[in-house]
Amino acid sequence: MPPFRFIHSADLHLGRRFGTFPEDLRGRLVEARHYSITGLALAAQAFDARHILLAGDVFDSETPTDPVWRQALTAMGADPALHWWIIPGNHDSLAAEALWSRIRQQAPANVHLLDDIEPVEIEAGVFLLPAPAPRRYPGRDLTAHMPAVETDPRALRIGLAHGSIQNFSEEGARAEDTIPPDRATTARLDYLALGDWHGHVRVGERTWYSGTPERDAFTHDGRGSCIGVTLTAPGALPQVETIPIGQFHWSDEILPLLPGQDAAAALAALLPPDRAARRDHLMRIGVQGRATLSERSALAEAAAAVEADFAFFALDLSGLATEIEATDLDQIDRAGALRLAADQLRQRADDSALDGESRRTAAAALNRLYGYLREDRA
Repeated sequence: MPPFRFIHSADLHLGRRFGTFPEDLRGRLVEARHYSITGLALAAQAFDARHILLAGDVFDSETPTDPVWRQALTAMGADPALHWWIIPGNHDSLAAEALWSRIRQQAPANVHLLDDIEPVEIEAGVFLLPAPAPRRYPGRDLTAHMPAVETDPRALRIGLAHGSIQNFSEEGARAEDTIPPDRATTARLDYLALGDWHGHVRVGERTWYSGTPERDAFTHDGRGSCIGVTLTAPGALPQVETIPIGQFHWSDEILPLLPGQDAAAALAALLPPDRAARRDHLMRIGVQGRATLSERSALAEAAAAVEADFAFFALDLSGLATEIEATDLDQIDRAGALRLAADQLRQRADDSALDGESRRTAAAALNRLYGYLREDRA
């Protein structure tokens, strides 16, 4: 039997709206999710695979708009020689009867909906054991039937399921829904293709979460990817290759600072060096530690100078405490009303008798005063 090669993916979440982002970026993120279908097809072509296994949540909801599901089917049907095998997940479960009925009727011949647990021989000597989600919260381990499923002992066995192992669920693990980590062993599977967790996770030698092909939150850094799997013989360990295909790169970084440090230079060291690539980069930076008024102001100015390079850029200064120095206050004013206000704010920021929120508010006001004056003088 020649090696069997396939692509494992999941959690495309087609139709997700990204309502918390600016409108122009929302459109780009939505389009990138649709383009992930083409990305998976190109990955299959490069990997010399004729089958793509989608382990649930192809759609973000049980009621995607007609353009979303129709255009998805059109994209999947572009190459008739490439077969797509789909199970419903928790977001697009079988409870969405209207959706899956339309897909059954209109799907091209190379797109296969697996809506029951019967094994399917997708190629000679290769059986797929599906576990479609009947509803959003099934209340049971959907792979529990797999150990009892009989197939030709000379054939390959591939499980396809959507759900949590331990605490991997994106929405919180429910004990009754948990898939045992050793399911590949107990069900004699050569590979168990899982969906639900949006990051790329190796559960065991034969069990993987592919992660989403296009990242959708800061929970997981980097670009989206899929998995290229090669099975050489029943019982042999799978050969697994990660294939990046996502357009957008997501980064959630921590920037630690100390007084006296060049805050702007420290920020610059975190940024992607390729400025052109920043257009497809979503970056969130949480600043921690302490900085003087001037250092904090310089950091904010450096962030403002690069923000427009990125698809999305956010600098969170809530974790940065202010080290207040006399030289900084002198830059506000050496005397008069402004200096009096600055001194009073400094006293409140340093007053241990006040609660933490009041001290942080005073420090924030002093930072704002310093920033306004610096801008005005510039």
